[in-house]
Amino acid sequence: MPIRPGREERFVPEGLLLFRDNILTKGNIFGASSKAGWAKGLQIPQHGEVLFFAGCGYQFLGEAEATLSVVRALDKRGLAWERTLGLTSFLNKRGINVGEFYGRLAHRFRPHSAPLRSAVEVLKGMDIDFGYLAEEEPCCAAPLYYAGFQEEFAAQSAKTQALLKEKGITRIIGMVPSCTYALRELFPRFLTGWQVEVSHFVEVVWEAIKKGKKFRLPHEVTVTYHDPCVLSRYLGLTEEPRQILRSIEGVTFAEVERNKEEWSTCCGGGGGFEVIFPEISHIMAANRVRELLETSASIIVTSCPGCLIQLREGVKKLKARGIKVMDMAQLVRTAMSEG
Repeated sequence: MPIRPGREERFVPEGLLLFRDNILTKGNIFGASSKAGWAKGLQIPQHGEVLFFAGCGYQFLGEAEATLSVVRALDKRGLAWERTLGLTSFLNKRGINVGEFYGRLAHRFRPHSAPLRSAVEVLKGMDIDFGYLAEEEPCCAAPLYYAGFQEEFAAQSAKTQALLKEKGITRIIGMVPSCTYALRELFPRFLTGWQVEVSHFVEVVWEAIKKGKKFRLPHEVTVTYHDPCVLSRYLGLTEEPRQILRSIEGVTFAEVERNKEEWSTCCGGGGGFEVIFPEISHIMAANRVRELLETSASIIVTSCPGCLIQLREGVKKLKARGIKVMDMAQLVRTAMSEG
């Protein structure tokens, strides 16, 4: 579907236009042709009333990390990285899939499938039956909404609603906070008859723990938690992740003294900010990690793909040795295997 340029696009950063075009033409923010490679060998059925919604942020975590690395490298050298993004959009519209280049580049980075694979194994370990749409999983289109493309978001939401209704899906377990928020809060505002129950992964895990599920680590570790903006401020999920960490045997939870929960300092990622303002974003990441390190924790846990990237960059910038940044799903999966 060709994207018709409008006069208002003069005021929209190239990065956001690229995301928009990719969502509308390729069905994901990076314009990649494949999104389900992470699930290879997990034997997740592509049907069922309960849907595991992986989301672009986690499925393309490696691509995002690689892209941001390039953007920041260009920005540090004073190069016009926005022109690079404009060229990327130009090539994509002409059938040259730059998203595939990002995918190959991503293999040079750490394995990016760990959070999703961990989440799947945790859900299976809690005896939850669910399916995954693999290549058919639609983009939640939240970036369109956040960037102000309301009509496009509404159209994409309607397409997603039709697909999920056709598949007989009545419940969604989301991984990406912004996807979960879009599906739970935004879809009902734009759609008629949206009746799908939507939960975030941390809610599902906490419910299982309340019912008696136990998790245990083999060694004592001190862990702190970073609240993703959308998860805490939009979805109001601040106590659930903390209760999960407190319930895991072997974990000493160290809370940030200030700037926590809905008042948590932003890591500088999300909404395309890290692409539009890479230098400021990098500074914010380091500032947030500096706050988290005041807890003396050796592991920083979060529940958002954008936060994962930012916090890892912050740790790297501060040269903080011995500090791990993990997704909540990874930590819970480790505790499950030892429980």
